[in-house]
Amino acid sequence: MKVITNAKFILPQQVLEKHHLIFTDTIQALEPTDASLPPEAEIIDAQGCYVAPGFINLHIHGSRGSDTMDGTSAALSSLAASLPATGVTSFLPTTMTAPWENINRALDTIRQCRGKCPGARILGANVEGPFINPEHKGAQKEAYIAPAAFAKIAAYQDIIKIITIAPETCLATGFISQCCRAGIIVSLGHSSATYEEAQAAIKTGATHITHLFNAMSGLHHRKPGLVGAALDSSVYVELICDNIHVHPMLQRLVYKLKSPDKIILITDAMRAALLGDGESELGGQKVFVHGAKATLADGTIAGSVLPLNKALRNFKANTGAPLSKVVAMVTLNPARELGLDKLGSLEVGKLADLTIFDQNFKIHQTFINGELA
Repeated sequence: MKVITNAKFILPQQVLEKHHLIFTDTIQALEPTDASLPPEAEIIDAQGCYVAPGFINLHIHGSRGSDTMDGTSAALSSLAASLPATGVTSFLPTTMTAPWENINRALDTIRQCRGKCPGARILGANVEGPFINPEHKGAQKEAYIAPAAFAKIAAYQDIIKIITIAPETCLATGFISQCCRAGIIVSLGHSSATYEEAQAAIKTGATHITHLFNAMSGLHHRKPGLVGAALDSSVYVELICDNIHVHPMLQRLVYKLKSPDKIILITDAMRAALLGDGESELGGQKVFVHGAKATLADGTIAGSVLPLNKALRNFKANTGAPLSKVVAMVTLNPARELGLDKLGSLEVGKLADLTIFDQNFKIHQTFINGELA
């Protein structure tokens, strides 16, 4: 049994002080500091830092030299092991447009490794491509973009949690409804959809937007596009808050226009994350990293090298949102969307996935199932 003391505990509606948190593999109690402590407990002094539920990254391709599309248990293990240093305790390894055999291999590996890799917990898979529009392919390889076909993913209904589609390419096929019946979250992205096409997809069952603003039809006063549909509905929206993918002003606008519980901060990070400047790779294409920016040879932005704790810091600085609301965007919001009632908040009975960080969002300690990660 462990006890965290001298901390500021981040709850969904407030930051709580003068309490201590008792946990094993699950949270046992959050009590005032004048309550007696178990005599056998290991005391962890947070030194005035914040304690939050472990962060959940719904959209990440790779980190520290490994990528989901490597399709090996070694790569997934390396990715999972790299994430607690950024406060992440659970994640969805994310695939991308590639030959089908490569996607299948990656999904097979995710299934095999779920629950077995040390480090951050693998929750399932996020499939980004190949069912996208070539006009907004971003850093995805056009040669492997394909029409949406449920038969292609039917064998992976148990492991796929989110799938990205360009709705204008498959509205008449029944693909969205098939995914919804299978319990797969349909996300709209890499798309040239009009406002009307996007709204039709949302009415059919799409509930999520892949990295809002990036790789999609933009907001125009006569053509609201996919961005307009996202802002004018109750869908969840992802934001990459590295201040490169989305300008700080637009981060503020999204915070004003969307309910805070429908915003999810993600990284879209690739294998170059946490490695510094230099040459890397994404989907078989050379990527060049300089500072916080990663691009293909032609200058196209290629994923990110953003750690999730820095995304939190940026969004809070850019919007002035309360800390409890910002933290919920990487904890409670993604947990609720995925239907994970054991994650996302500091409540008794929930898994002891915890991260301790300071006022600059530097991670001091991360616990997964109550164990220091």
